[in-house]
Amino acid sequence: MTETAVDTRPVNLILLGPPGAGKGTQARMLEESFGLVQLSTGDLLRGAVAAGTEAGLAAKAVMEKGELVSDEIVLAVLKERLAQPDVAAGTILDGFPRTAGQAAALDALLAERGEKIDAVISLKVQDEAMVERVSGRFTCAGCGEGYHDSFKQPARPGVCDKCGGTEMKRRADDNAETVRTRLQAYHADTAPLIDYYAARGTLTEVDAMAEIGRVRAEMEAIVGKLTAA
Repeated sequence: MTETAVDTRPVNLILLGPPGAGKGTQARMLEESFGLVQLSTGDLLRGAVAAGTEAGLAAKAVMEKGELVSDEIVLAVLKERLAQPDVAAGTILDGFPRTAGQAAALDALLAERGEKIDAVISLKVQDEAMVERVSGRFTCAGCGEGYHDSFKQPARPGVCDKCGGTEMKRRADDNAETVRTRLQAYHADTAPLIDYYAARGTLTEVDAMAEIGRVRAEMEAIVGKLTAA
């Protein structure tokens, strides 16, 4: 009797979306549901530097000069990370690629491993609604619990529901003007990526303005089809 080979190739996803669209929240849920590992550019670089890998040392030398890390170094760091056993089920890439050129280089790197980008999920937002969402955020300085001017105030004004702390803080860049600037930059920078992956049939758009549970259900449906294939 001939056994049918089971495809155990990792599933690789890319999440696209502006700051505040919920990429981090949804990525954590996908990690829990499918055993995938979120890989953000910042975490990748910090991890490689801390581990003292060859690519990490190269990144450290550039970062200590206050310069931007090149695409080649980022790809080398990513290549090292993909060799680790904890990403056997697959990855969720957040923050890389940022350009069509980086996307092509990423495709080549994955092809060397017999892998590919299986799905690109673009979290669609309404810009003005995002301005309100992001500019209204604040957190407890003690425990980091998140709140919002319009959507989630503490039960007692100025007192954290979780730890009872009374000191709240806001990020300096969480203001309407900065958020609008970041959104404009995101749309300009990401448009080529949208076209790149749409042309390859891997792009799916999800309404990120919907309730978190609904967004999660849509994204899990997309990933579920890939893991069941």
